[in-house]
Amino acid sequence: MGFGDYPIEYNPNVHGPYDPARFYGKPDTPFGQVKLSELGSWLARRNKHPSAFAGAVSRAYWRWQHKYVQPKRAGIAPFLHVVFGSMAVFYVLNYGKLTRHRNYKYH
Repeated sequence: MGFGDYPIEYNPNVHGPYDPARFYGKPDTPFGQVKLSELGSWLARRNKHPSAFAGAVSRAYWRWQHKYVQPKRAGIAPFLHVVFGSMAVFYVLNYGKLTRHRNYKYH
């Protein structure tokens, strides 16, 4: 699979039109339904390649796009997601500087 190609598991005759928000691989037990005793084997079945992680991030992005950005009557939610997400990222980035500016009662 090269850059920009369809996933290997995708078959247009079976799956119909391509949806970038859908996982076309073999279905597995969702994380919420994994028992504690099965967690090790479930983690061992995960694909740990960087391209698999990039595909998961891409699917999450497209699911967010389909749910909040692309509906006919999209509201203000996607803009607020971006604003609050960037606020959280910049807070984490500047946390070290912010902790030095605390006002302590006793030194």
